[in-house]
Amino acid sequence: MKEVIDPELMVNVVDLGLVYDIDIDDELNVTIDMTLTSPACPLTDQIEWEAQAALGQLARSVTINWVWLPPWTIDMITDDGREQLQAIGFMI
Repeated sequence: MKEVIDPELMVNVVDLGLVYDIDIDDELNVTIDMTLTSPACPLTDQIEWEAQAALGQLARSVTINWVWLPPWTIDMITDDGREQLQAIGFMI
């Protein structure tokens, strides 16, 4: 999932702290609980497509459950994510 880049912030969804849980069943069906920086984000389709592309050869299917609790905050960003954001000019 580190290959899946948030198109607005240009940092992967893992380091942004957007991935809350990943479940892989015995048949290699992947279910991902994840959120977005904003519930009104218009780019969910693009993120879903990138997740399918990133995991498609490893998984039989990929399903994303968009969840809003707990709400995402900047505290969820990893140290690597903070460094990436700082490198592109964000004061975080």
